[in-house]
Amino acid sequence: MDEYGVEFSKVALAHLLAVVSPGPDFAVVLRQSLTLGRRTAIWTSVGVGTAILLHVGYSLLGLGLLIQSSEVWFALVKYAGAGYIAWLGLQSLRVKPRTGAEVFAGRGEAGAVGLPTSRAAFVTGFVTNALNPKATLFFVSLFVMVVSPQTPKLVQLGYGVWMALGTMAWFSLVAVFFTREDVRRGFLRLGHWIDRVLGVVFLAFAGSLAFAAVQ
Repeated sequence: MDEYGVEFSKVALAHLLAVVSPGPDFAVVLRQSLTLGRRTAIWTSVGVGTAILLHVGYSLLGLGLLIQSSEVWFALVKYAGAGYIAWLGLQSLRVKPRTGAEVFAGRGEAGAVGLPTSRAAFVTGFVTNALNPKATLFFVSLFVMVVSPQTPKLVQLGYGVWMALGTMAWFSLVAVFFTREDVRRGFLRLGHWIDRVLGVVFLAFAGSLAFAAVQ
């Protein structure tokens, strides 16, 4: 158990450093929080966390190594991810200025076009993380370099569940903070410029993903 405890601490620390680093996941949860509210942002966070299990699953099955070692498969993942993130960026750039009433009410796009369903918010978070090739490289490297091949698969799966729940918890905290009335209303006073800045950020992430190389 001590051996697994040390290994788990390394996995948990590596995951903590990765999950709190700014990236597409943070950007999409931030956008959902500021423009669509807490429920949507939390469901997006759950989607992001659930996608972790996808990365863990193919890493345990050895499929991650196939993706990492194949230029074709890696290219498919990275271009799909870059395309999706770029689409999110363009959506942000197209947001219209909010009215004074919407800012006062603390509403973003939600007031004009209606909130997305919980399922749609979940899918947004899931796809954002699932199609991130850098997440693929992280989890493949983690299970190759940190986790011993002798560690039982059930224990490795436990590591994965912990990382998924930790990811959900972290981004849910982000969602709760940025949907506080004082915080959210302060951001909304800046109008659609916040959306445009996030749009540029999404496009920058998309470019970064598109030029990601197999390591």
